[in-house]
Amino acid sequence: MESVAKFISTVDGIIWGWPLIILLLGTHIYLTFRLKFIQRYIGKAIKLSVTKDDFAEGDVSQFSALATALAATIGTGNIVGVATAVALGGPGAVLWTWLTGVFGIATKYAEALLSVKYRVKTADGTMAGGPMYVLEYGMKKKWLGWLFALFTSIAAFGIGCMVQANSISVMVNETFKVPTYITGIIMAVLTAVVILGGIKSIAKVCDILVPFMAAFYVLGCIILIILGIKTIPATLVLIFKSAFTGQAALGGFAGSTLMIAMRYGVARGLFSNESGLGSAPIVAAAAQTRNPVKQALVSSTGTFWDTVVVCAMTGIVLVNSGKWTEGLKGAALSKAAFSAIPVLGPIVLTVGLLTFVFSTILGWSYYGEKAIEYLLGKKAILPYRILWVIFVYVGSVFSLNFVWDFADLANGLMAIPNLISLIALSGVLVSETKKYLWDDNIEAIAKDETIKL
Repeated sequence: MESVAKFISTVDGIIWGWPLIILLLGTHIYLTFRLKFIQRYIGKAIKLSVTKDDFAEGDVSQFSALATALAATIGTGNIVGVATAVALGGPGAVLWTWLTGVFGIATKYAEALLSVKYRVKTADGTMAGGPMYVLEYGMKKKWLGWLFALFTSIAAFGIGCMVQANSISVMVNETFKVPTYITGIIMAVLTAVVILGGIKSIAKVCDILVPFMAAFYVLGCIILIILGIKTIPATLVLIFKSAFTGQAALGGFAGSTLMIAMRYGVARGLFSNESGLGSAPIVAAAAQTRNPVKQALVSSTGTFWDTVVVCAMTGIVLVNSGKWTEGLKGAALSKAAFSAIPVLGPIVLTVGLLTFVFSTILGWSYYGEKAIEYLLGKKAILPYRILWVIFVYVGSVFSLNFVWDFADLANGLMAIPNLISLIALSGVLVSETKKYLWDDNIEAIAKDETIKL
């Protein structure tokens, strides 16, 4: 078993190494130029995300679909992941993480557009979509769709369920001395109450939870930045300089080169916003929308909020604290940085992690559920939901190093067939964007007015 775990860990390191980083970032950049810098519409996209259209076809509102995707996306990667990037790549990693988010907006837009275009209505009237349907109906490669669904179902149980539950139980135990089995029972019950009701129930909770948790955390970061405002200018200069020159050794910090700063910044940014992995478009396909471009624009704001805003805030707070020079890594660095501000810091960190992690469990439950539905049909949904609740408890009480590596590997493998579809169908992306979107008439999308070129 030990040799198997070591093998998986090694393969995981290869998958999440330079090849996948280059493929993901390369796709981000390619689609940005192919779609004529779709990021310029982010302001209008944010407006559209809060526009309701009850007469459009779909299971949940556009905002609910976005909130559910954000619930799954905003997680430990936004706090602990950024801390790991800073610890290993230096302050410059923050800028590379941010740039990954900026370019990733184009990929998130593309994923959602294709998932809405190729979604299908099931026998009970609900929507089903995502990269597996894009691969089957758009590319006519059902075997690739099957592989994507398989990888998604595996990754969901690991990264979206057990690892997240374990993060909460360990943190609650360390902070409040509550036994992990008690936290596990509470988590399992809360999860069951929400997910057994399906996407509408999940979306309802996410509608409330996501705006609260994001606003609370960002406000907390802003307060921390204000309290340390005197050193913020120097911190920003350091982040920009280190991104292109690396950072010399300082205190317990081992030092970083340009390539290391870029590698960890890009890798953690990609892992945090999930642009290109193919997860978020699964719920985008359930949205009430009159055309693919409208929902694609709404979905693209997910990467903006996750990385361009939340990850950037975290990075600035961490670097400004100076704790990264003491050799601390991951959760330890986050805890030290936020604890520098008495009372407020630990509260922001604890509430942030608790809400971020629980929302990830809810969002990923839907991703896994739709993957299982694609593989085994609707009869498998209820057993899957029950199994999900059980594994929330299992994850809370057991050590999960092996599970993390295995799920992390599956998470990376999800990206490969998804990216293939994005590149292969880039012509469809361009034609759909032309059909519905015109530089000076973006408001027409809200009214479903198509503009012929």
